[in-house]
Amino acid sequence: MSFNIALSGLNAAQKDLDVTSNNIANVNTVGFKESRAEFVDVYAASLLASGKTKVGDGVLTADVAQQFSQGSIQFTNNALDLAITGNGFFATVPEIDSLETSYTRAGQFKLNDSNFVVNSSGGFLLGFPVNADGSSSSVALSTSSPIQIPTASGAPTQTSEVDVKMNLPAGDAIPAFTFDHTDPLTYNNSTSVTIFDSLGDSHVMTYYFIKEAANTWNMYAAVDNQLVDIPGGPVNNGAGINAARLSFSASGDYNAQDPALIQTAALGAGILSNGADPLQQVIVDFNFDNTGPNSNEPTQFASNFEVTSLKQDGLAVGRLTGINIGTDGLVRATYSNGTEQPLARIALISFANNQGLTQVGNTSWKESIVSGEALAGEAGAGTFGTINSSALEQSNVNLTTELIDLISAQRNFQANSRALEVDNQLNQTILQIR
Repeated sequence: MSFNIALSGLNAAQKDLDVTSNNIANVNTVGFKESRAEFVDVYAASLLASGKTKVGDGVLTADVAQQFSQGSIQFTNNALDLAITGNGFFATVPEIDSLETSYTRAGQFKLNDSNFVVNSSGGFLLGFPVNADGSSSSVALSTSSPIQIPTASGAPTQTSEVDVKMNLPAGDAIPAFTFDHTDPLTYNNSTSVTIFDSLGDSHVMTYYFIKEAANTWNMYAAVDNQLVDIPGGPVNNGAGINAARLSFSASGDYNAQDPALIQTAALGAGILSNGADPLQQVIVDFNFDNTGPNSNEPTQFASNFEVTSLKQDGLAVGRLTGINIGTDGLVRATYSNGTEQPLARIALISFANNQGLTQVGNTSWKESIVSGEALAGEAGAGTFGTINSSALEQSNVNLTTELIDLISAQRNFQANSRALEVDNQLNQTILQIR
């Protein structure tokens, strides 16, 4: 019997050495969780045996339990490197349409040849679909799908309104010549802004200001050096082009405009010759407030001509410039035209019993009966942790502790080997008795 006891001790010591060695081997494996060998004693007795004199029958390995404590965070320069702080796992599938889901804490993701986000073993990262405002439309694992970064350019938006804030010089003289936009002597001041048509092509829109009388100014508009009509404008250049009239009070405040809505006529194919929408019109918004002066209106003070705000709402064609991933897992594509597009929200998965997960290699696990059912959710919601972009979760192995455990396991192995040797010597002595 003593042989079996010593042999079980050797097996347990070997198992301890194996577990410790595996932990040490994976000290630099991203997302790795250390394991701990757990042992129980063996005690067997018959119904009629005396428990007072019974000796134990050795040791057994009860479990090799993984420890899911948080690993340290290492920051990187890759936006697709992801680390979970707190509870949760990333979900991946081996094929786009596969239902064979694996779970991992290793966030070393990259793009494949089809611009899908994948890990080093080719697993596709799953995410929830999102609405245009970035809110999740569903947080069920069954509705998640592989996350793909678009290769198409951001769609352009044609300019519909230009917001203008400026000061017109109260001391300017009335021009002596009839307005001609090609002659600077026929107008007092001008300013320009870049606008965009429906195809994202840029055009220069220029505004010309001509002092008509004290506290009264006319404004003509041109696109790409071609004058455009402002329907309903009270002033005409004699060639069918109307201008708007801007009026100021004696204190320099903006108090009237004619027409009430200053909007150009359709720009037409003559200006938009590239096939863009010829019906495009542009509102020139001076933020007129008929209830009284406000800080966004133009002014007429005794100072220089100054444009303090000139904004338009159009967008050029945007090129993909980067990917941003928030702590809530929302993946946004950013474009060169200043726009952002929400693409997906990275799915996080939790389990009732993490230690019940089945290890499948590649720092991944699969659901089992012991682990409980996979529960999906958003990062930062409920018990789920947050996601750090440009960061990786390091192995939670403490190398100092493992080296101490390695020495302890070695001593245990030596001690059990010695017990086995003593048992052998005793048996040899008995056999030699005559």
